[in-house]
Amino acid sequence: SLFFIVVNTVRHGDQLAQIARAIILFGFATALIGIVLYVLPDGTTIDLLSTLGRFDYPVGPGVLRYIRDDPSLPQRATSTLVDPNVLGGLLIMVGALSVPQLFARRPLFPRWWLALMTATMGLCLMLTFSRGSFVGLGVALAALAVVRYRKLGLLLLIVLALIWLLPFSQTYVTHFIQGLRGEDLATQMRFGEYRDALTLIRRYPLLGVGFAGSPDIDTYVNVANVYLLMAVEMGLVGLAAFLLVMGVLFVQAFSAWRRLSRDTRLEPIWYGLHAALVGALAGGMFDHYFFNLDFHHSVTFFWLFVGLGMVASRLVTEPELP
Repeated sequence: SLFFIVVNTVRHGDQLAQIARAIILFGFATALIGIVLYVLPDGTTIDLLSTLGRFDYPVGPGVLRYIRDDPSLPQRATSTLVDPNVLGGLLIMVGALSVPQLFARRPLFPRWWLALMTATMGLCLMLTFSRGSFVGLGVALAALAVVRYRKLGLLLLIVLALIWLLPFSQTYVTHFIQGLRGEDLATQMRFGEYRDALTLIRRYPLLGVGFAGSPDIDTYVNVANVYLLMAVEMGLVGLAAFLLVMGVLFVQAFSAWRRLSRDTRLEPIWYGLHAALVGALAGGMFDHYFFNLDFHHSVTFFWLFVGLGMVASRLVTEPELP
């Protein structure tokens, strides 16, 4: 329903630019809060986040999150989003929206300010230790580099080299490589989730099991993959409907891309919104926060971008909307 609200109320380029500016600014604020809470003493961070308990935020030592929930392993940044993977998902989309502004002829913020905000988001993303979010943002930025911003490709290579070589990022590199090799417990548990999901899809292929949990005692509904979760809960019919909607969105985007002018303020916003969606769809291969009802704010954020992406394409093809 938010999609329809967005496409029917955002009618002009100035409105779209204002919304994009707000998303980038508040995404930066979220990332900055995440970094500050990460570097503060644990007791102070626990006390600060626990004050949000009146808004039904978790309280106590459990607000601190660690790799595999093991306090002997590195802490993971959460900002005020409870879960580090949810924070990572938000940073995929805000980061992808922000980066094209660095190369824009008419950026939404001063370029030095954009560089600072983007670097802050990137650092916070690393502190989440969310490997799926790192891949999602990487796919989004790689798409931008291939389709439009060639200089971004060189910048990405430099950043990856620094992450690979700098001493303070070696823990992150090791964690990422363990995930690729399937060596850590979290990845092995996900393999088990995939097996259960495929079992449920075979048993209930058309309409799925619904949203109340598994009807079978030997399986459970909790798979870190948006597409498998959709197929489990809504069946192949529901998954096909979602893929159809995404297909229509990108067909519209392709039509608009052929007519997109490089001299307008709309161009980097258009690229940023669609790169964000590409990154979210790629990140969805490794987590479920864009569809899981427990993370309804992430679901809302995703569909906000879908609506804004459709608005951006419509403004390209129909610049004079009533």
